[in-house]
Amino acid sequence: MPKIKTNRAAAKRFKKTGTGKFVFSKSHASHILTKKTTKRKRSLRQSHIIDKSNTKELRLLLPNG
Repeated sequence: MPKIKTNRAAAKRFKKTGTGKFVFSKSHASHILTKKTTKRKRSLRQSHIIDKSNTKELRLLLPNG
């Protein structure tokens, strides 16, 4: 029986927390920051938890955490 492979694209974007939830960082925070408000840039810095409806799909993409 072959090993289950991790989806490398998903592994670069999502991390598993200690409680089993998935964390990701928001996009649009790297360049063209002058036109974005301070509030928007500040909210882009935080990591966010994946919605409950998408966790089943991520568990298949990242079987080994």
